[in-house]
Amino acid sequence: MTVTHTNRKGKTYYLHQGTTKTGKPKYFFALRNEGTLVETIPPGYEVYENPNAQVFLRRKRTPIITDEEMAIVETGMRQYCRLKDFIIDVKKNTIIIYTPDQDVDFLVDSLSFLPGTRSAKAQAIRQTALSYSPMLQFVLMDKVKREFEVRRYCFLGSIDDWIGIGKTGALPELVETYVQHLGEESYFELY
Repeated sequence: MTVTHTNRKGKTYYLHQGTTKTGKPKYFFALRNEGTLVETIPPGYEVYENPNAQVFLRRKRTPIITDEEMAIVETGMRQYCRLKDFIIDVKKNTIIIYTPDQDVDFLVDSLSFLPGTRSAKAQAIRQTALSYSPMLQFVLMDKVKREFEVRRYCFLGSIDDWIGIGKTGALPELVETYVQHLGEESYFELY
């Protein structure tokens, strides 16, 4: 059976195999179900869906961030942040929080013409319409003490990069202190 993955926007991707210029196999997901389709995920690989629902096959990595640390960030977002829509992703030693590019409340209000705006159909439309940008990250600085540094994305044209906004510390305290600023004007005053 062909390897498929249905992303959170409801699109089904099919795993294909191609070859590099040197003749080695390469793998990629595509929406079309024609071509050289793969029936099993190659050993040492995993399916990865990024925050904007693009699907990739990537090499498995040894996790640096623990499940408990991911849970701390997710719980903190639900407890201290007003945003209900967000995605948490991990890249190597970094936990990244992505927030919607759109005004979700405006989007929901725009869908008010649908019967039962809070219905599953309206929620599905809302999910497919959202795109996400990275806004806050917690970078593991000390693997033994499990201390993190907080960074926010800076949108100044001359910078457009991550900037440090706080001291290194324990993840629960950093989450409580900083996630409350996501989706707020105070976010832009963090530096």
